[in-house]
Amino acid sequence: MRAVRFEGKAVRLVEAPAPEGPGVRVRIRGCGICGSDIAMLDSGFPMAGIPGHELAGELDDGTPVAIEPLAPCGHCEFCLRGDYQVCRSGVAMIFGVGRDGGMADEVIVPERALVRLPRRVRVEDACLVEPLAVALHGMRRANLRGNERVCIVGGGPIGQSAVAASVAAGCETALVARHPAQVEAGRRLGAVEAKGEYDVAAECAGTPSATAECCERLRPNGTLLLLAAFWDALTLPGIPVAAKELVIVTASMYGRFGASRDVDAAAALLAARPEIAECLITHRFPLAQAGAAFAAARDRRGGAIKVVLEP
Repeated sequence: MRAVRFEGKAVRLVEAPAPEGPGVRVRIRGCGICGSDIAMLDSGFPMAGIPGHELAGELDDGTPVAIEPLAPCGHCEFCLRGDYQVCRSGVAMIFGVGRDGGMADEVIVPERALVRLPRRVRVEDACLVEPLAVALHGMRRANLRGNERVCIVGGGPIGQSAVAASVAAGCETALVARHPAQVEAGRRLGAVEAKGEYDVAAECAGTPSATAECCERLRPNGTLLLLAAFWDALTLPGIPVAAKELVIVTASMYGRFGASRDVDAAAALLAARPEIAECLITHRFPLAQAGAAFAAARDRRGGAIKVVLEP
């Protein structure tokens, strides 16, 4: 089968053996390029195989599914209470990081990883279930109730997903973003211009300047939600954090709350608001053009938000 590999700091399309072993075979129909994929490529992060953790496709019988790209152990203390995103297995359980992911023609995943799609969700758009689940999980960790003022800082895919999650919760939601395409996408999703103080500020850019802006915009005793992936040291502005007694909440991936998984809630949100896919997915490339797809994903000034590979 065809698959993407990172060789040094280059993106290559190679022939790879078809996946084998226990689990369910999924024919990939869409795999998003995440900012963390670019960060791993640029850093020379030691990939275990095929990248791609934002994936969706079809089963052998044609059933469309998204994938929760995790294979947790299922028996450590964190898995048993539903917090399998912090499973003792670590990165080894993450498809596209510690094991082969979705930038390929097909993948085998545990049955537990399947996310059944509502009828209104196109399988070609369902790779968005993963970033939406990240945002929903973060908002849940921040105890978002629906009557708060929320400011999102960072207009990439996670920031836009956070806008969608916050608006869906009924919150007044503002977006601070650098590029016109990001501002327009946020507006279409329900975000307004940032003014005044906020109860919750979500850092979705992963930069010291974005973190500082979140802290400045928060009210005293407000909540700083760290949704971005931080690849360097995390820097907090000491005076506003201490003087305002800010609450700092971190969030990693997605998990389960009782009987409900964040990924299932994300699929339902994608079905309820079809404009999410219209706003976020700006580019689609065939798998054979993976190199060009990664180049497009870097071009935020050119309007890229989410770039999707379609085998």
